[in-house]
Amino acid sequence: MKFSLFAHMERTNQQQSYTDMYDEFLGLCQLADQGGMRAIWTGEHHCMDFTITPNPFINIADLAGKLNHVRLGTGTIIAPFWHPIKLAGESAMTDIITSGRLELGIARGAYSYEYERLMPGMEAWEAGARLREMIPAIRGLWNGNYAHDGEYYKFPESTSTPKPIQSSGPPIWIAARDPNSHEFAVENNCNVQVTPLWQDYEEVEVLIARFRAAQTKCQNQYQSKIMLLQHTFVSKTEDELEHAAELFSKFYSHFGAWFKNERPVDQALMKKLSDDELKALEMYSPAIMKNNLAIGNSMEVIDRLKKYEALGYDEFAYWIDSGMSFDMKKASLERFINEVMPAFH
Repeated sequence: MKFSLFAHMERTNQQQSYTDMYDEFLGLCQLADQGGMRAIWTGEHHCMDFTITPNPFINIADLAGKLNHVRLGTGTIIAPFWHPIKLAGESAMTDIITSGRLELGIARGAYSYEYERLMPGMEAWEAGARLREMIPAIRGLWNGNYAHDGEYYKFPESTSTPKPIQSSGPPIWIAARDPNSHEFAVENNCNVQVTPLWQDYEEVEVLIARFRAAQTKCQNQYQSKIMLLQHTFVSKTEDELEHAAELFSKFYSHFGAWFKNERPVDQALMKKLSDDELKALEMYSPAIMKNNLAIGNSMEVIDRLKKYEALGYDEFAYWIDSGMSFDMKKASLERFINEVMPAFH
């Protein structure tokens, strides 16, 4: 099983400088590169200080000049916010800038807060349909002289300019949850990225079972890979672990609030949940976080990841966004690299 880092800028109060946060983001990415991780993933979000990344290609182009070995992935582009010609061309240019290190992760998106600003009235079903129409169009444009006449996109014969360095284009990863998404990915020579979010080990098993069922149904023609994305923290002391669990509890409570899109937002910051509101969200309690996430001392994290490896996951993505301080994130990532990863060499 290979390892990667999933990271963004995240701002919890208006006193934090965007410049300082980007420097911290770079620091974590440099640590991942030096530590031998396979890839770094950063995604796309808009108008939310909770996750700051308006165009991952910009971040990736900058990282390419600062990092030596690691591959660089979009985790993930939100398909309905792009036109296939624009996405094909920008991803190909990024592949050139990264010397062929780009991996293209694509999703339908999840936040209604973003949908209502960039695609008003669009629902998740349509977003998924746009994603499925976009994948073959991107590949066709990379090959060149491609015309498209679909439900959502129509354009005459066109060619991506530039074309990507990688001979068949960057590997494409699709964020999948339901069985149809897994089947579409496997049928279309795409890899799959899944996340159980805060849910338990049973969800981890369900997600890879759907992937295996899709491989069986599609006769495993393309040897698609599957990556598990999960929040991770390697603690040194029990007190540190308890503090991390509390921070993850707050993170998921606010994640859920952004998803519901019911609370007031000012200057891209959502009104924080009160202590009473946090306590009422038992599904995100610190105890649930300790039980379900990849957190604990190095041996406990190794034991959990060995189970994921035994299930057949090809890659584990360390999700570092959490509302923690930079020093806390850095210390955990260093322990992961130095104490956890060697157990899988």
